[in-house]
Amino acid sequence: MQTKTAIIIGAGDRGGSAYAPYAEKYPNELKIVGVVEPKEERRNRLVSLHQIPEENTFYTWQDMFKRNKRIADIAIITTMDQEHYEPTKKALELGYHVLLEKPMSPDPTECIEMERLSQKYNRQFTICHVLRYTDFWSSIRKVIQAGTIGEVASIQLNENVGYMHMSHSFVRGNWRNKEQASPMILQKSCHDMDIINYVMGKKCMRVSSYGSLMHFKEENAPPNAADRCLDGCPVALDCPFHAGRYYLSKAGRGWARKFAKDDTNEAIITALNETNYGRCVFKLDNDVVDHQVVNMEFEDGATATFSMCGFTRDTTRTVQIMGTKGEIRGNMMDNRISIFDFLTKEETVIHFAKTDSGHDGGDEKIMRSFLADIDHKGKRESVSSAKESLWSHLMAFAAEESRLHHGKSIELDEYYHSFLSENVVN
Repeated sequence: MQTKTAIIIGAGDRGGSAYAPYAEKYPNELKIVGVVEPKEERRNRLVSLHQIPEENTFYTWQDMFKRNKRIADIAIITTMDQEHYEPTKKALELGYHVLLEKPMSPDPTECIEMERLSQKYNRQFTICHVLRYTDFWSSIRKVIQAGTIGEVASIQLNENVGYMHMSHSFVRGNWRNKEQASPMILQKSCHDMDIINYVMGKKCMRVSSYGSLMHFKEENAPPNAADRCLDGCPVALDCPFHAGRYYLSKAGRGWARKFAKDDTNEAIITALNETNYGRCVFKLDNDVVDHQVVNMEFEDGATATFSMCGFTRDTTRTVQIMGTKGEIRGNMMDNRISIFDFLTKEETVIHFAKTDSGHDGGDEKIMRSFLADIDHKGKRESVSSAKESLWSHLMAFAAEESRLHHGKSIELDEYYHSFLSENVVN
C-alpha cells in the first residue's frame, strides 16, 4: 500500500482521537499533513503529534479551501453535523477522497446530493458507520448470508444509551439540540438503522416511530433545584445526574477530559462552573428525545424493531435475530454472539477478542479498509459507502417524520422521491 496523505477537518474526539491516531500507528500507510480546527489546543495537539507545517494549519475549513487546490489525498471530515455538507462538497469538487463522520447531514437533500457528487467526481466517499467493521456485526452478517438460521423473519435491536452517556452527550453536550446538531434518531441511531440494513441485506420499504423527551425538561426539575450542580443544590444527594459527583469520580473523569483542560479536580471544577456540563439536566435547551422506538418492514415481509433508550444501566447494544431455521442473540458489551439451531438444538457461542481501538476495533478497521478501497481506484465500493449509507439515513429521517406525526407509516420510496429536485446534482 502506497502511503497516503490526509487533512483532518475537525480535530475533536472523532477526528483527533479516533481516526488521526491511525497515522501514528501505521505511518507507512497514512500521513496527516494538515489540520482544520477552531480550538487552539486541539489544533496545536495535532500539529505537534504529526509535525504539520504552519502553512497547512487552518482555523476554519473556509480558510483552507480558499487555496482552491488539494493539499492531500484525503479529507477526513469530523465537524459538527450541521457543517458536513459544505466542506464535503468542496472537498469532492477538488478531488479529495472523503471519510465523513456520521450522520452525513441533518438535511436529506444534502445527503442525496453528496452521494451523487461522489459519483460525479469518481471519489471514494465513505461514511463512518464503524459498527459494520467490527467482528461482532460482520460475523452476524456472515452467519445470515451463509443461511445458517434460514430466512430472517424479524430483528430486534436495542440501543442502551446509558443514563450518564445520555446526560453527557444529549442533554448537556453538543448533540442536545436538534437545530444545533440533528435529531437523536439520526445523530445517535443512524448507526442502528444502518446496521439493521447491513445484516438484513434487504430493502426497507416503510417505517413508523414513536418517542419523546419525557424526563429531561424543566417541569421535572425538583423544587428549588439549583441552575448548576455545584451551586449548593438541595437535591444533590438524591439526583443520579449530579455533575460534580459523577465527573469527579473515577468513572466520570474520562468523560470530563472531553470538556475540561485536564482531569485534575481543579480543572474539572472550573469547567463545571463555566460550561453546560455543570448545569442542571432539567434546565438546559435540550430538545432531542430520551427514548424512541422504530418499526420497519422490508421488501419480503421481514420486520425489524428498534428501541433507543437513555435510561439504561449499561451502554451497549443487544440484538435478537429470528430466522426460519435458527436464532442469533448478541450483546456488544459481552463481545460475543450465540447461534441456536432449531433442528439440532445446538448452541454455538462465538467470542470476539478485545481490542484497544474504539468501537470494538471499528475505528481502526474503517481506516484500513478506506485506504485499501482507494487503492482499488473505484473498482471496489466501500463497506460503508455513501451509496450504502444513504438509505439508512432516509430510514432515520422518515422515522423522525413519523414520530412527529404520531406514528404515521412512511413509505420510503415515496419519501425518497419527495426530495429529488432540479437542485440535486445530475
